[in-house]
Amino acid sequence: MTGAKKEKKAAGMHPIASLAKEAVEAYVKERRVLKPAELTPEMQEQAGVFVSIHTPDGGLRGCIGTFEPTQENVAKEIVQNAISSSTRDPRFYPVTPEELPDLNYSVDVLTSPEPVKDKSQLDAKKYGVIVEAGWRRGLLLPDLEGVDTPEQQIDVCRQKGQIGRTENVNLYRFEVKRYK
Repeated sequence: MTGAKKEKKAAGMHPIASLAKEAVEAYVKERRVLKPAELTPEMQEQAGVFVSIHTPDGGLRGCIGTFEPTQENVAKEIVQNAISSSTRDPRFYPVTPEELPDLNYSVDVLTSPEPVKDKSQLDAKKYGVIVEAGWRRGLLLPDLEGVDTPEQQIDVCRQKGQIGRTENVNLYRFEVKRYK
């Protein structure tokens, strides 16, 4: 991909996804925590945020987030989670400066989780899921490739939270607005 095409691709990103990209690049190249300058209205709200980083072939390269806000606004939540996604996801080595030009970003801004009685109130395409047993939790975003049913979502969440298949759990659902 030529430099001009890369510039055009970045320019076509939603400002929320672009903020995640800029935060990762500033941190990976300079160890600098980006200070968001211009905040769109949706960046001024408070919400949980997940930042996902993908390789050019669509493979996951990092994904870290918060299901409830920990910062004063979505912009600061994006910066914090973008840095964590690129450097602290335990499944991957930290992102290197050489990888930066080829990475793709998506940001999910979450609604507040709401309790559900059972899996009949879930929809794998529409809702993300939190499975909780005591202090252990597993979370899965909605509309992920290869996860087509609430049962699959719950199974993945149990694995992530190290929750046994027969343990009683509390279920929560949330919706996301995905920005690319």
